[in-house]
Amino acid sequence: MRAAVLHEIGQDKLEVLDDVEAVGFGPGKVRVRVRATGLCHSDLSAMAGVLPQPGPFVPGHEGAGEIVEVGEGVRTLKPGDRVVVCWLPACGACPACKRGQTELCLAGFMNAGTPNFKRPAGDVFGFAGTGTFAEEVVVDAGCAVPIPDDVPFDIAALIGCGVTTGLGAALNTAEVEAGSSVAVIGCGGVGISAIQGARLKGAAEIVAVDPVASRRESALKFGATKAVSPDGLADAKQQVTAGEGFDYVFEVVGKSATARTAYENTRRGGTLVVVGAGAMDDFLQLNMFELFFDEKRILPSMYGGGDVLRSYERTIALWRAGRIDLAGLITHRVPLADINEALDQMRTGTALRTCIEI
Repeated sequence: MRAAVLHEIGQDKLEVLDDVEAVGFGPGKVRVRVRATGLCHSDLSAMAGVLPQPGPFVPGHEGAGEIVEVGEGVRTLKPGDRVVVCWLPACGACPACKRGQTELCLAGFMNAGTPNFKRPAGDVFGFAGTGTFAEEVVVDAGCAVPIPDDVPFDIAALIGCGVTTGLGAALNTAEVEAGSSVAVIGCGGVGISAIQGARLKGAAEIVAVDPVASRRESALKFGATKAVSPDGLADAKQQVTAGEGFDYVFEVVGKSATARTAYENTRRGGTLVVVGAGAMDDFLQLNMFELFFDEKRILPSMYGGGDVLRSYERTIALWRAGRIDLAGLITHRVPLADINEALDQMRTGTALRTCIEI
């Protein structure tokens, strides 16, 4: 089958090959024919080595498709079922799951060191244990979540990561209060989803911060009340909050510099929500006096900070009701053969979300 492969960590181009085979099928597993997958910034981070990922590997973790085959013992799925790929399934038995913090379950990472594919040249891994930049992928049955027939594959793919992460940061992690002031730093697909979540919760002011003009324009269409470049954040803080700082600031970039900026623009007693996935050697510095004196809450948000399956269902319900716009997030569509074009669009910030049609 065809798949896009990164041969070495640090390379910026993928090679689309037709000699790749999905491996690992057996009891408890399912084979999924991928129909659509989104390009997430986390894929770029893994390619660059910012996020730990063994290579060579097939990127992609935000996909949807159809069940082709089910392994022994799988009773909740059958061939032909439409599914979204969940890269972080909950086991239901670990301490985190028993506490109700299923987004912190590590069971899904147990297979991260096992190759998902092979080629004549050797084993190939899948990003985050999946690898959806491929025509087929074999995953644990728990990673294939059924979706209703009325949910298109491209919409379902977005729900698999970016939308769930951004919406959940506002709805689950921050629990944004009605009438509050919000700033979102980084307005790609995840940041736009956080803006939609803040709007759903009734935030009075939502300031979108991004260096790319087209993203700022998009943010206004999705619910932001003001959109500024990073240089304009100080003025926006003064205009919206009289200089006090925002009630909630979402950092959706994954860098210590922007996290520090987010902290400084959060009011005393306010909430900083860290959504971006950053590098292990990138440290956020805070002095002990400001940490104590300002009493700002710092809340990391992993995969939307809530039960993933419930979040999927909630997102579909909101989409059906017209309360959130998911189709508008997809600004580019490309076939798998043009994956490198999509990577360039993501790097330059000209795309909110690119749907790769497979």
